[in-house]
Amino acid sequence: MLLQTMAKSFEVTELPVRSAKFIPRKQWVVAGADDMFIRVYNYNTMDKVKVFEAHTDYIRCVSVHPTLPYVLSSSDDMLIKLWDWEKGWVCTQIFEGHSHYVMQVTFNPKDTNTFASASLDRTIKIWNLGSPDPNFTLDAHQKGVNCVDYFTGGDKPYLITGSDDHTAKVWDYQTKSCVQTLDGHTHNVSAVCFHPELPIIITGSEDGTVRIWHSTTYRLENTLNYGLERVWAIGYIKSSRRIVIGYDEGTIMVKIGREEPVASMDNSGKIIWAKHNEIQTVNIKSVGADFEVTDGERLPLAVKELGTCDLYPQSLKHNPNGRFVVVCGDGEYIIYTALAWRNRSFGSALEFVWSAEGEYAVRESTSKIKIFSKNFQEKKSVRPTFSAERIFGGTLLAMCANDFICFYDWAECRLIRRIDVTVKNLYWSDSGDLVTIASDTSFYILKYSRDVVSSYLEGGRGVDEEGVEEAFELLYETNERVRTGLWVGDCFIYNNSSWRLNYCVGGEVTTMYHLDRPMYLLGYLASQSRVYLIDKEFNVIGYTLLLSLIEYKTLVMRGDLERANEILPSIPKEQYNSVARFLESRGMVENALDVATDPDYRFELAIQLGRLEVAQEIASEVQSELKWKQLGELAMSNGKLEMAEECMRRAMDLSGLLLLYSSLGDTDGISKLAALAKEQGKKNVAFLCLFMLGKLEECLQLLVESNRIPEAALMARSYLPSKVSEIVAIWRKDLSKVNSKAAESLADPEEYPNLFEDWQVALSVESKFGDIRGIYAPAEDYINHVDKPHVTLVEAFRNMHIDEPLENGEYEHEVCYPAILLMKSRSRKNTTPPRRKQLEKEVNKKRQLWWMLIPQTVEYLLTETKPRNSGVRIMKEPHPPKSKISLGQCEKPNFVSVLTPHE
Repeated sequence: MLLQTMAKSFEVTELPVRSAKFIPRKQWVVAGADDMFIRVYNYNTMDKVKVFEAHTDYIRCVSVHPTLPYVLSSSDDMLIKLWDWEKGWVCTQIFEGHSHYVMQVTFNPKDTNTFASASLDRTIKIWNLGSPDPNFTLDAHQKGVNCVDYFTGGDKPYLITGSDDHTAKVWDYQTKSCVQTLDGHTHNVSAVCFHPELPIIITGSEDGTVRIWHSTTYRLENTLNYGLERVWAIGYIKSSRRIVIGYDEGTIMVKIGREEPVASMDNSGKIIWAKHNEIQTVNIKSVGADFEVTDGERLPLAVKELGTCDLYPQSLKHNPNGRFVVVCGDGEYIIYTALAWRNRSFGSALEFVWSAEGEYAVRESTSKIKIFSKNFQEKKSVRPTFSAERIFGGTLLAMCANDFICFYDWAECRLIRRIDVTVKNLYWSDSGDLVTIASDTSFYILKYSRDVVSSYLEGGRGVDEEGVEEAFELLYETNERVRTGLWVGDCFIYNNSSWRLNYCVGGEVTTMYHLDRPMYLLGYLASQSRVYLIDKEFNVIGYTLLLSLIEYKTLVMRGDLERANEILPSIPKEQYNSVARFLESRGMVENALDVATDPDYRFELAIQLGRLEVAQEIASEVQSELKWKQLGELAMSNGKLEMAEECMRRAMDLSGLLLLYSSLGDTDGISKLAALAKEQGKKNVAFLCLFMLGKLEECLQLLVESNRIPEAALMARSYLPSKVSEIVAIWRKDLSKVNSKAAESLADPEEYPNLFEDWQVALSVESKFGDIRGIYAPAEDYINHVDKPHVTLVEAFRNMHIDEPLENGEYEHEVCYPAILLMKSRSRKNTTPPRRKQLEKEVNKKRQLWWMLIPQTVEYLLTETKPRNSGVRIMKEPHPPKSKISLGQCEKPNFVSVLTPHE
């Protein structure tokens, strides 16, 4: 779709601008207006290059010489002037001779030293540059002549004129005779042109219509009317099928004809194409063996002139054996020999199709189809019961209506099958067993049951209007538009609406190449394993498509894996990944893994199959962190912990290692991980590792080194009260750089203990608990104690209170909790050694202890458990003794344990 976006706009004058032309080699636009001035602009920079007064009346036309620095201008002052921009836009010549307004001037493209002028004095004059007098004058029309244009193609010395007498005329300027008069317009003809590419003449009129005429037969082909009032201008671009029409009310761009070239290739690689009426041929095999053919590159083919055609070719097609070529167009067909281009047969036809055996059929109208033998003799004339809009050849003769297609046999033209589908094109395989029906949005691959149809017809059974029901079987349907297509064996090759070159085997579509421009399929050469396409410029391009690859996929689809594996070695190694992806799409993942060569793809397949050992080998070869991480996660989920550890280590997945080591209770692993995390700058992981190991001082140091000083202070308050003053000092120093007032407001617990609850208790707990911090029981015992309640050291210490002794230090009550009394005895100077010994003796005697998480009692644990790879210390539950000691608001716990950091 073309975007309707204005690129540039020039404010020229308030009066009408009647003519403007590009000068591409200078990046200029030259314009003539009713103010009698010519203006020149640079259309890139928008700068005004030149302004000068050119005539004494309205300027009707400007025309640019194709090679020289000349511009012609014509005016209502009846003069034609020649301007040379290399001489500062001086007028180098004036052409006088017309007796009325000079409406248009144009250079002869075949002889750029001459030009023609059209005037309202009813004449056309032909001039030579360098001569002030015209070569000759044509009395062209009965009224004023508005426009003139030269014929650009072939060797015909023609020009066309348009007049106020409502006609356009074609002239031979050598014989000065009128060749043809084109009647049909109902008002002045204001614009005419010969199309440079197509065999058409275009005329525009003030009646609002544009008429398209055949340039050879002069038959009216089409009439365009867009309701935009009068037509004033017609423009075209060489090598394009688009024309532009200028009206009173706007501008229209119209695409005419088709861009697909008229060309055909036989089975040996000989290509014949038509450029207008000229027939040319090339041979792909003529490319030298020393030339390296690259996919997507134009082949350097030598073009040979084969001859001309008496009609304008709209289609061109070889017969199955390549001996003959048919050209169809202008309602006729001509069959030529492919080598000598000799006429063998001709006739009337809107369409022409070949059978698979070399017979052919023509569609003369929507109600009449004729079938001919190989000897060009008419065999049968058929009048279908419906309007036949199209016909297709191949194994069966197909006739299409708007919404269905009917297949007939070639011998008797008996109905084989009717299928209700809108058909755009039809493609038969060489075997005749498969056929593709292409519609506007999708295509269908059907299997033709030849034997079923033969037995049905030979049995003399009647055929209804639907035909033989079992004749076709729908195999696959694909939602893609087919632009052009062909069969190679059981593989259907086509290009789609997005100009991707695809092939379909067994319903699986594979994209071979993305085309960078519109291209159209010509054929396939098995000897070169290449498919060939052609673009609108008649460039031939080849792409590799291995026949062995197609055969392999076909055998796989048929389930013949044994034969497919025999063919596999003949496929180049670089195609193995394509084969593997095909196998994967068929659910044969194990086979795909065996065939694939790309490490990344093999890794994906191994993961998909759960083949972790294979994936590990591939990851070792590739050394990709992403693959190691992916494999590590999968190994972890499958319980392969050793493999998971190695993968995570290679992937530097420190978070995964942390999870693994903490789950295993691996102290050594966590220690190594802490060092590695520090080295890699993963400070969060390092902190957690150190915290689990009970290395609180190192945790604190890590926070300080990371400039997380506030967090360090909070941690010291919670776990290392003795370090708080040191951290607060660092915090003050750092904060003073930003806000000195805030720094001064920080309180040190050593200076203000009253501001910190249980400060002395925390210091006491730290001093006594430090020796056994980080010593834990085996993690495997965790399950035995997971449901038992926990209390913290400071909380237990704070909630516990003991009746104080009298001044002499003796207790009034019987002591039933010797461990706590022993703790108190150690903290009091007035406790006598005999009393202390008595308590120790009682502890040893009863060997009972209610476990409080107070360091003084932990020293006397009766059952010491040596830590193995442990992150958790689990202690046995003793029998709680009877005691008169009150614990305040805290209930006596059945079990108290040292918490791991993550708890």
